[in-house]
Amino acid sequence: MPFIHVRMFEGRTQEQKRAFVEAITRETVATLNCSPEAVDVVIEDVRKSDWATGGRFWSDPASS
Repeated sequence: MPFIHVRMFEGRTQEQKRAFVEAITRETVATLNCSPEAVDVVIEDVRKSDWATGGRFWSDPASS
């Protein structure tokens, strides 16, 4: 049973998420030769104020 956990910035529409999940499921089935019902996908929306890269939050203003 493939379990795919995706973390991404919040703001995508439900339609975008649906298309993404369908595409991930389709490719997982083709690559791993499993049934679509075996593929679990969890999307975790993360606020930019909760995600940092290089010691700087994505919500911080860009420095010049």
